[in-house]
Amino acid sequence: MDEVAAGTGMLDLERFLPYRLAVLAADVSRALSQIYTREFGLSIPEWRIIANLGRFGPLNAGDLAQRSSLDKPKVTRALQKLEARGLVERSIESHDRRQVRLTLSRRGRSMLGQIAGLALDWEKDLLSSLKACDRESLTRIMATLAKRTEELARSSKTPKHRRTVI
Repeated sequence: MDEVAAGTGMLDLERFLPYRLAVLAADVSRALSQIYTREFGLSIPEWRIIANLGRFGPLNAGDLAQRSSLDKPKVTRALQKLEARGLVERSIESHDRRQVRLTLSRRGRSMLGQIAGLALDWEKDLLSSLKACDRESLTRIMATLAKRTEELARSSKTPKHRRTVI
């Protein structure tokens, strides 16, 4: 089947790296989310917003969408829930009244501290299935792929043998 698929240009999804990474990322995210959903009642988008505000805040909604890999409507819905629970606060920028800056409240920071410990323990357990040298290789490979992905996105490169002239 692989030879037939290769000859016809069809993708073998189970071997196609972008697909495999997307599926793995979704699976890892869902598995981890069981902890913060059960313990803190947070959805995946809500957790991503709390984590990003804790690490980079204050941010506006557009920044949050970009940093958390979420679309703006999901960010908006998650922010509404987080604000209603008193976990996120908003303020208007003094130099541009159209800009809203979002920050974690004291309660939000406290929750982040609790979740972070659980999340780090979960990550440690996940990575315990790898040898130390494999964990180091994984970190290096991920950084290399992230850098190359950025380069390809900036150049909008299409493989030369697939370019179409219009």
